[in-house]
Amino acid sequence: MKAYGIHMGPAKCAVDLGDGSERGEYVNQDYILHTLGRPHRAINLMYCYYPLDEGWPARASTLPTKDEVSYQWDYAYDDYFPYGGGLEGDTLGEPFTCMRDVRRHGQDVILTLTLDCGVSDEQLEKIAEDLRPFGRMQLRINHEATGSWFAFSKRYSYQQVADFYVRFHQIIKKIAPNVQTILCIGGAHTLPDGKMKYEDEFAEAIRVADIWSADAYLSLHWGWPYDIAEPGGNSHKRDPNGKIIRELNAEFARFMERGEHRKRPLLLSETNADGDVNGPYEQAEQVKDFYGRIPEELPDLTGITMYQFRDRGRLGLEIEDPNNHHAGIAQPLLETYKEIIKQPYFSPVIHKSGEAQLPMRLRWGGSEDADGLAIPIEFESDPVFCEIVFDGMLKDLSFMVEINGKWFYKKPAVTTIDLMSAFFDKPLRQATVLDVLLFATPSEGVNDPAHGDDWDINHYTQIDALPAFRIRYKPTIGGPS
Repeated sequence: MKAYGIHMGPAKCAVDLGDGSERGEYVNQDYILHTLGRPHRAINLMYCYYPLDEGWPARASTLPTKDEVSYQWDYAYDDYFPYGGGLEGDTLGEPFTCMRDVRRHGQDVILTLTLDCGVSDEQLEKIAEDLRPFGRMQLRINHEATGSWFAFSKRYSYQQVADFYVRFHQIIKKIAPNVQTILCIGGAHTLPDGKMKYEDEFAEAIRVADIWSADAYLSLHWGWPYDIAEPGGNSHKRDPNGKIIRELNAEFARFMERGEHRKRPLLLSETNADGDVNGPYEQAEQVKDFYGRIPEELPDLTGITMYQFRDRGRLGLEIEDPNNHHAGIAQPLLETYKEIIKQPYFSPVIHKSGEAQLPMRLRWGGSEDADGLAIPIEFESDPVFCEIVFDGMLKDLSFMVEINGKWFYKKPAVTTIDLMSAFFDKPLRQATVLDVLLFATPSEGVNDPAHGDDWDINHYTQIDALPAFRIRYKPTIGGPS
């Protein structure tokens, strides 16, 4: 077999996915990959860090409270999963188990972290040390920072929240420069004077941030789970897509104005239509229309995050089964979303170069910068069996594999991956040559300092052989029974 070098670069607009929050549990990446058929650019994980609070590190909703809870954010602190690292913890539990899972599956990490602005520099420095081995990840610090619902917004002024962002950003740049910080203060709510809310207070944060971001829901039931969205209620809303797009463009212009016209990546860090408001059919229709407008109407957008994969309410591609949180109930939006993320505009760009010579060193710099292999395979017709086999030293490595538009993951110690599901929806109608794409991801989910001076950016894998294939065009025993 021959093989050719390939490079994977960024999509025009990357698609990211939220996985777990105050509204749902984390779903493992194997299940998500099988369900959606392709990896995302990044997976957004949502955690909080309030180590100065009594009761920490328990989850806020599990703590006793004297006051009646009638709103999702009425707890002592934000009801995200507690960040288990820092000075008070280690990197053995959450979110690090999830972060490793994400990176093994060929995706980058977005860590959304809400924090008490009173924590010390020493505590923030330890978080930066925790994150450094996870490559080109993104850190969204105290998102929706111009809102009023998170604990940090209730305890500190907007100027103090903005100053904290700058302080944490500077610590990250000193200790973990591979981590990019996201400033999330947009949300389709510009003021009558054309400014974003509190943009004066956040002027320095806008200037130093690596990435600018907004959260914008096409519809939302923010009273969940304490009331029901019914006509005439005041705990839900729905906006026309055109209005949201106009306001997002106005906010992006404000970011540029306050950011000294030095362009940064622009993200929509949370978006969806809420099935509590739209119902399942119009939810899918509104999301499809919104994503469809992005190429022409939001051309500066570099990434968009679907919130979220599985939700206890109706803000997910699946609804969590109330009888079993390990099970999901697919919504019409899921099939719509699968079609959206197949579009070239939202897909990474892969370029093929010259013939590869073994042994060869593969490089994983992240989901938008990786060097792998393309192995052309001649198919006589639609196969009945199609397997890829990893023998020898390949067995102990971690790979992402793509064929016929579908992606697969191979973890260490696994030798054989059945590729037949790539043909169930796209059978071959004639003899065809298909490229099998192969990328080596970090087997442990983290980068290794032994890989050189650029270890926190790049993970390298040496291979001395190609995988084998078992392809057959007839059943082992066929014919009438």
